[in-house]
Amino acid sequence: MTQWQKSSYCAEANNCVEIAAGSTGDVVHVRESADPSIELTTTPGRLATLLDAARSGRLVDL
Repeated sequence: MTQWQKSSYCAEANNCVEIAAGSTGDVVHVRESADPSIELTTTPGRLATLLDAARSGRLVDL
C-alpha cells in the first residue's frame, strides 16, 4: 500500500502536492490531492533537481 505524504505548506486544502516512496526506494510517486488518479513517477535524484530549480527561481520563465 502506498503511503502518501502531503506538503507541509498544504495545511488542510484540497489542492496539495503529495509524494510517496516506491517499494524499492528507487522511485518517487507524485500526485495532486485534488485529482489523485493522475500520478507521476520519477527518481529521487530527478525530483531533487526539479525542487532545486524551483527554489532557485530557474523555473520562473517557463
